[in-house]
Amino acid sequence: MKSWPLYEVFIRSKAGLHHKHAGSLHAADAEMAIENARDVYCRRNEGVSIWVVLSSDITASNPDNSEELFDPAEDKIYRHPTFYHVPEGVKHL
Repeated sequence: MKSWPLYEVFIRSKAGLHHKHAGSLHAADAEMAIENARDVYCRRNEGVSIWVVLSSDITASNPDNSEELFDPAEDKIYRHPTFYHVPEGVKHL
């Protein structure tokens, strides 16, 4: 017997500005995955939007290679706003 593919579920809450990973589930297709995600992860009317993605379509970086992947950002000091002068009177920056 062939098993259904695994989907990753992302939910945007009513108060949220972005989707957060809620969990995983198996479904026959994307439409079924959305319906099952609603039933499993939004039982108390928490969400306003659901994304489902086939787990097999996700590509992730290797944590063992994080140093070489993220270290180049340290060389670009202009990306870190620590040395900019903030004028007085600016309240919301």
